[in-house]
Amino acid sequence: MKKLLFTILSAAFIPVATAACYGKITNPVTDVCWECVFPITVGQNTSLISSSGFTDVTTDADSLCSCMGEADITFGMNIGFWEPIRTIEIVREPFCFPSLGGITMGGRFSVPAHGRTPNPKERGHRTSFYQVHWYHTPWLYLLEVLFDTKCLEASPWDVAYMTELDPLWDDSMSSFLLNPDVTLFSNPIALGACSLDCVAATVDLPINSLYWCAGCAGSLFPLTGWVNAHITDEQAFSLLTQRFTLKLHREGLLWRQWGKDGQCGPQLEFMMSKDVYRTQMVWPSRQTEGTCCRPFGASTAMDALGGTTPPVRGEDGAYLIWRRRDCCQGMNLGGNS
Repeated sequence: MKKLLFTILSAAFIPVATAACYGKITNPVTDVCWECVFPITVGQNTSLISSSGFTDVTTDADSLCSCMGEADITFGMNIGFWEPIRTIEIVREPFCFPSLGGITMGGRFSVPAHGRTPNPKERGHRTSFYQVHWYHTPWLYLLEVLFDTKCLEASPWDVAYMTELDPLWDDSMSSFLLNPDVTLFSNPIALGACSLDCVAATVDLPINSLYWCAGCAGSLFPLTGWVNAHITDEQAFSLLTQRFTLKLHREGLLWRQWGKDGQCGPQLEFMMSKDVYRTQMVWPSRQTEGTCCRPFGASTAMDALGGTTPPVRGEDGAYLIWRRRDCCQGMNLGGNS
């Protein structure tokens, strides 16, 4: 924590008095739904440990695998599981950090804050804008549990990305550089197809071929913080979580670590595979029981009815992101085992 605060302060951020910022530091023992790591598979997607309520994704990873490193070769069998890798915050006020306990850091940057239009009768919906923060939170590696560390993302806990410093996040024209294909899907037929993705994500898994869809949350494009049809806070949070994940894939900052291509190490994937991701809310409500993890694009209607985002204290959101992981686990030859 001290290292993180020093890094932020050294970048010319200082505490400022702004609108109230609420939050809670995530406790990986009590705030993480550890059932989301299941099912664990071996070989060709053979379930070793399963848990009811969570749909697994079938990958093309080789059952018996070999991986060549710089000075060694690994021979073994594929292990598949779900790994908590990141935490995403969707916030109204710039530099508000719910996952750091609700601290606010401001300074020399003038950036847009949350805004929402009135609800004009002729339009029938509201638009809104949020900032996003992206944390490295590889809890399995940090807690040193479950698997050999070479099968886990070995990165430190850190704030890795803040959209307040990204000039593309609030500019739909500039973001065209990341999503020029938006022009192909700005039509009623393409948007109507997203209803199929909504149903599929809610009952099973999202449809990767409908890559412009965010399931029940709407359209993934453009890759900005603007929500053109803000229905509920939960729906807006779901949409921006998926958008930002795709944005990082397109920027080459989030890589593939599943399937045959990823079981020996991370590989670039500019077209995000939606079905290898799950989300779990950790703020303002802690979802740790029942179906606490959901695929990208699944319906958030029940969350909205259940009051997971109460007024004032619950209008910012934080979600733990789980990603399917395939790893060649076995004997290491020629190097340190």
